[in-house]
Amino acid sequence: MQRIDRQAAFVLHDRAFRETSALLEILTPDHGRVGLIARGIRGARPRFGRGVVVALQALEVSWQGRGELMQLTHAEPVGAPYVLNGRALLCALYVNELLTRLLARSDPQPEVHARYAELLGALTDADADAQAWALRRFERDLLVALGVAPRFDVDVHGRTLDAACRYQLAPESGWIPLPASQRGDAGYPGDALLALGDPTLPSRAHLASLRQALRELIAHQLGGRELTAWRLLRG
Repeated sequence: MQRIDRQAAFVLHDRAFRETSALLEILTPDHGRVGLIARGIRGARPRFGRGVVVALQALEVSWQGRGELMQLTHAEPVGAPYVLNGRALLCALYVNELLTRLLARSDPQPEVHARYAELLGALTDADADAQAWALRRFERDLLVALGVAPRFDVDVHGRTLDAACRYQLAPESGWIPLPASQRGDAGYPGDALLALGDPTLPSRAHLASLRQALRELIAHQLGGRELTAWRLLRG
């Protein structure tokens, strides 16, 4: 039997299980995504306290068991929960769905866990452009952590991206420069791709291009399936 004590965690997803319990997907630094049964947290007197085992709350948790679905044995909050509303909340729910779909279970992800906490802080009291920029950088860093991101500074030939050129994406290999005769509005502008390596908030046009480029990369990893949160964010 495996026993893990006092691990930092965030709840990514939960659903009701039987009358008073829940099935959780959590994100941890040392064990990545973990599936847990949380018994008795939905009753009149919830185990671990009311409103503790919820999304957007940093936690310290313990669990034990065998296989892919183990039992939560301890949970306590670490600091105050992140308070997100409106579009910021939708952004956080999108990231939770993305992590649930892309992360393998029991694969250590300390960098992703740290970046997730940073993202929740960045979404708080941010305007729409700043929220979008925080998401694009998180998506980039997640794909890098998973080892499936192309470099955003060179093309498939190893040449530095040209800000004046446009590029087609080959998800498995990188950016293919388009001949001048085929450019127009096709592909992605080089200056937008290069902007992802600069911490400065880019223009809205560049944000839109980066959104499409990263979504294409993510959709490839999802086998072409769409996330529920994408439909909500479009609305």
